[in-house]
Formats: sequence, C-alpha cells, structure tokens
Amino acid sequence: MPSVLVVDDQLLVRAGLVALLRNAPGVQVVGEAADGEEAVRQAAETCPDVILMDIRMPVTDGIEATRRILTRPETAASRVIALTTFDLDQYVYGALRAGASGFLLKETPPERLVTAIHAVAEGDMLFAPSVTRRLVEAYAPPAGPVVDLPPGWRTVTNREREVLVQVAQGLTNREIAQRFVLSDATVRTHLNRAMAKLALSSRAQVVVFAYECGLVVPGGKAAPDGA
Repeated sequence: MPSVLVVDDQLLVRAGLVALLRNAPGVQVVGEAADGEEAVRQAAETCPDVILMDIRMPVTDGIEATRRILTRPETAASRVIALTTFDLDQYVYGALRAGASGFLLKETPPERLVTAIHAVAEGDMLFAPSVTRRLVEAYAPPAGPVVDLPPGWRTVTNREREVLVQVAQGLTNREIAQRFVLSDATVRTHLNRAMAKLALSSRAQVVVFAYECGLVVPGGKAAPDGA
C-alpha cells in the first residue's frame, strides 16, 4: 500500500485530494503540506512512497522542494508526481529536471489519480515518453558539447549509453531488450547502473539529461555521433 504526502498551497484543493485518497482503496495518506518548506519537513518525517507536489507555491515552490527531497538520502527513494494546471509548462519541465517521475493535471479524474500513484510507487512511467519529449523540446536549453557531460559519464559503458539513448527516444525496457537481444532484467540492470552513475532518479530525468547533453536531438533522434 503506497503512502502518500499531499502538497498544495490551496486549502480546498489539498483537502479535496486528501479526502479522495483516504477513501481510495490501497492508498495511505501520511501527511499534507501547504508549501515547499513544509513539504521537505513532512517528507523527512514520513518518508512517503509518493508525493503529490503542487508546482507553483509561495515560500518554496514545488521544483525546489522536489530537488531537495530527492537529493536527501532519507527521502531519495520517494517518487514525486507534479500537479499542474497546464501540461505544456516550463514549471513542469523544471520539476522533471529536478527528478519528478511525471506530472498530472489538477483536473485528472480520481480513478486516474489513484492508478497513477500505484504505477509510480512501483517504478513505472506515469505517461507516454512523447509527453516528456514535447516538454523537453519546448524548454530545454541548447545542448552543450560532449565536454559538458558530468564526470560520472566517463564510467558509463557503451551498452549503458545505448540503453539511455533508447529510453530517451521513448522505448520501453521490453522494446529495448528486443532491439539488442537482451533480457528485460539485463536492460533494467544497465539502466539502473547508468542512472546511478549520473545521479538520475527517474526515466523522465533520463529524457531531460539526454536532450540537454546532446545525446538525443529534437525529434527524438540519437545524435549523429552517438555522443
């Protein structure tokens, strides 16, 4: 049963989400917060499996709260779902860049919200990779040269790099396994090792990384030199 922390600065919205989830089967609400600072404190106290995180909030916004929560050892395993009013939103892009596992519109039907919480808690993607790519292509800065890649990139193997590129292009683990004649478990191992080396916490963050570093160019294609 996934535990959930609800974060939203609008009392009525927050109360509605809490009431909905408390009546939903297989979900446990462990706390609620009205701003990013409170969210960071609550996350440290409750270590929720999933955090529903409003993006635009006073004091500390959802982007900064997400970054702080996911970079702290005690809460790094939490999954963040960004809540937003508009799907094509630079704030949403910032949340994905900070490590959010996906986003939902605030008008999402209750059953879809509950399904999303369970999916994210189990490590699945929340939405089609094309949605992430659309956001990244709209808001990512121009890719830098290869020398701008993080230090951990030097330890990424060729196969791990290939898997990262395929993930950024929108392929599932099973599709990658079929393309490279590998098992699903082997693909997961390559992906998890690469993500650990690069300090990436979600598949959405893999897409952001691949575009910003020039591994994938707009349109979802791998860079010509594979770098």
